[in-house]
Amino acid sequence: MNNQLFYANLVLAFYLSSYHALAQTQNFNLPLKAVNLGNWLVIEGWMKPSLFDGIPNKDLLDGTQVQLMSTKLQKYLCAEKGGGSIVVANRTRAKGWETFRLWRVNETAFNFRVSSKQFVGLANQDEGNSLVADSDSPSDRETFEILRNDDEPNRVRIRASNGLFLQAISETAVVADYEGSSWDDNDPSVFKMNVLTGSIIRGEYQITNGYGPDKAPKIMQDHWNTYITEDDFKFMSENGLNGVRIPVGWWIAQDPTPPKPFVGGSLEMLDNAFTWAEKYGIKVIVDLHAAPGSQNGKPHSASRDGFLEWGDSYISDTVAAIDFLAQRYANRSGLVAIELMNEPQGVNLESLKSYYQAGYDAVRKHTSSAYVIMSNPLDRESKVLLSFAGAFNKVAIDVHYYNLFSDRFSNMNVQQNIDYIRKQRASDLSSLTTSDGPLIFVGEWSGDWKVEGASKESQQKFMQAQLQVYSGAKFGWAYWAYKCDSNSWSIKWMIENGYAKLS
Repeated sequence: MNNQLFYANLVLAFYLSSYHALAQTQNFNLPLKAVNLGNWLVIEGWMKPSLFDGIPNKDLLDGTQVQLMSTKLQKYLCAEKGGGSIVVANRTRAKGWETFRLWRVNETAFNFRVSSKQFVGLANQDEGNSLVADSDSPSDRETFEILRNDDEPNRVRIRASNGLFLQAISETAVVADYEGSSWDDNDPSVFKMNVLTGSIIRGEYQITNGYGPDKAPKIMQDHWNTYITEDDFKFMSENGLNGVRIPVGWWIAQDPTPPKPFVGGSLEMLDNAFTWAEKYGIKVIVDLHAAPGSQNGKPHSASRDGFLEWGDSYISDTVAAIDFLAQRYANRSGLVAIELMNEPQGVNLESLKSYYQAGYDAVRKHTSSAYVIMSNPLDRESKVLLSFAGAFNKVAIDVHYYNLFSDRFSNMNVQQNIDYIRKQRASDLSSLTTSDGPLIFVGEWSGDWKVEGASKESQQKFMQAQLQVYSGAKFGWAYWAYKCDSNSWSIKWMIENGYAKLS
């Protein structure tokens, strides 16, 4: 009898907790006025560049693109045909085939990836010490040490896995068999390395792999502990915000021992965020910002080298991450939505829809009350998901609006920017909004623009126009971001300094 009573109470407690979570999720007011907690659990280096200051050779991070010119021949190294063939030194100008993306092994050792996504390495032993770019995955034979000149860091010599240096003997003969140590221009083993600074990626992969397994865990833990705290949730609740969109990476599902170079600990921070959000009446959107393989090649997707790899072969792993998050947080009263992916770009639309279907099903296994958010592909028109998403229950489509990242905004003055918001943005939102279709969520927008030297009053008007228009999105909006070294990207700074008023 006692056992029966115990189990009856246990079942009752379960249903009561589930009902409480359901009630809490359903009894909130839309639209949300939210903010993105960017650069917290997924690093975006541009938002706080100093995070990378302690990395040795910090200009040679994963994904950095370099070009190598033989100082003797005055010609660039080139992966013939972009890969799958030999490496030569016969180009007077450097373009795609002459550009190599670094994969960092340690602070001085690297793999060189070419435009075909293959790796440069030593040829098979019976072919001598020549170089080829025909490997699909790097091994010791595809690993090279970059030695930099102390006085001129971009003057380099490159040592292969056989212990010998690369040399450009002729335009068609680049081999790893040199033992000299000169730095003179006429030395065939000396190269001038052109680092394409605009290509430097500063994301989660770069910071964790850059600091390495000994230092990265402390660097990341210190950042997590200080960048967003309970006081920030208190500030949000006191200043008119009622939601947060929290970017996370796929590796959080394997915390506390995620695949290298990622480090454990972000899951505990997300748990903390839910506790703080629930304390201050703030709703949480968990946003899978970085999908396995990278859904757009951008730093914020934790891409290793800027290539987009996500596709059908990554769907099951991506769904597994969503399933983990849904299961963990389904009964948390703070959960309002799970976003299946952030800003897909360049992915196959049918593959994306297949994933969205599977991701939706994964969420619904654990909760019928949380919304499922589907991000509109950046390279497609904003209506591309409308009919597809309309077949699901409690779904929102995420669109991102910036008066940036396009030449159309380059020469706009203050009033033209404001007019664009009030006309084009308002029209786009109106065309997406239907009585029985998915809700619309402006998941990212900002007070930044291309107007130089604008007055505070002009910036206030620009902010106010966006707030008024985006409030028409039925699910709500989320400002990018809460904190940032660049003031106009920080809603906290904008509120504290009178540029934005939300309450």
